[in-house]
Amino acid sequence: MIHKRASGILLHISSLAGPFGIGDIGPSACAFADFLSAAHQSYWQILPLTPPNLSEGHSPYTSLSAFAGNPILLSPEELQKAGLLDNAHLSTLPPFADNRVEYDKVIHFKAALFDTAIERFALRGEQVAFEHFCLEQQFWLDDFALFMAFCERFQTSDWCHW
Repeated sequence: MIHKRASGILLHISSLAGPFGIGDIGPSACAFADFLSAAHQSYWQILPLTPPNLSEGHSPYTSLSAFAGNPILLSPEELQKAGLLDNAHLSTLPPFADNRVEYDKVIHFKAALFDTAIERFALRGEQVAFEHFCLEQQFWLDDFALFMAFCERFQTSDWCHW
């Protein structure tokens, strides 16, 4: 059997350029995938997309869940396309660094956007789809939500200090 040679690149989503202080799963990720395809690359290896343990320096290898996604990798532009955010929400951006991710600033900024998106989603009346997702993912989601609630309440994911 002859194997065709292939090549690719290792680049985490967070390393992509974008206006929101961190690369995300939005237009820049799609454009990068298109670039790789045009360059005849076969693979795009990314690091884990799970939520990192913030007390461990935001490393994607110190995840709080094997199943959950990292919310700061959600694209505000995609939320806008879905009608959950307006131009006004995306027009006033904090001054983010060009050469590094300022995680605390990004988390604070995106959390406010996500609160708005969640409120708008709730008003849409799409509760059935949301409940279906929760039921389908119940095998991990309920425990993860409870764990994250405790993390927030006690300001640490180090459960032995709760």
